[in-house]
Parts: sequence; structure tokens; C-alpha cells
Amino acid sequence: MDLLDPPAQLVEGKMAGDLILVVDDERDTRKLVRIALERNGHRVHEAATGEEALALVAKEQYELVILDVMMPRLSGFDVCRRLKSDDRTKDVPVIFLSAKGQATDIDEGLDVGGIIYIVKPFSIKELAAQVNEVLTKTRASPPSSDSPAL
Repeated sequence: MDLLDPPAQLVEGKMAGDLILVVDDERDTRKLVRIALERNGHRVHEAATGEEALALVAKEQYELVILDVMMPRLSGFDVCRRLKSDDRTKDVPVIFLSAKGQATDIDEGLDVGGIIYIVKPFSIKELAAQVNEVLTKTRASPPSSDSPAL
């Protein structure tokens, strides 16, 4: 699908599809990712800080979180640790999207609970493909046995 294609079908005036949270302190990155994901039929919320992300996660149930690592005050690693330590959000997949691309950074991202680590600059088509793959796998797999029923 091309980024210039019309958006996915609307259902009763709202975008149908999985709800994804994009967290990045760079507004242009958030906008690029949001537009691409919406064009692929997903609903997207944005957060500019780790604190804002945690506040949104407390109010909404997201199917996926895309996290930058380097953010002021609360890093993406810290946000992921908090998500994974909360019974309500521990099964939500996390994709890291970061300019920090050293092997130690990638290892830490995976160690704290991320399932994919994409280094900036990145291909928006590759990110969209990874998102679709993760969501397809998530739908096919039941939540962990100690997760509360929703």
C-alpha cells in the first residue's frame, strides 16, 4: 500500500482497526508513523513523552506500542519496563524505534521486553510490515495464562 493511497475504511466516522500508541519526542517522526499506520487501517494515538504514554495507557487498551528510546525524563526502556510490570499491559507488544543502534542498546531493548528493535533512519514500509506481522501473531496467540481476562 502506498502512503498516498486513501485511508482505510471508516466505520461510523471512526477509523476501524487496531489501536496503536506511537511514543516519540520528535513530532515529525510521530506524524510520519501515524500517517503510514492510518493508511494501513490502524487507529493511532501519539505521545511525546514517556509520562504522557503511561497516562494514555492507563486510559486505553492498546494492541501495540511503538517506543522511541531517547526521550526526556523517562526513557523508552523505562516505559517498557513499567508496561511489562503491569498485569494489564504486560502482554502488549512493544516495538522500539530509535537512533540508538549499538548492539548493547538493541540487547537492552529486547531484554526489557521489546519484541522488535528498529534503528533510525528507518524504512516506513519496513515498519508497517513489522507492525502488521506483530499484530497478526498477537491475534493468533492467546494472552499469557496469568493475564486478567478483558
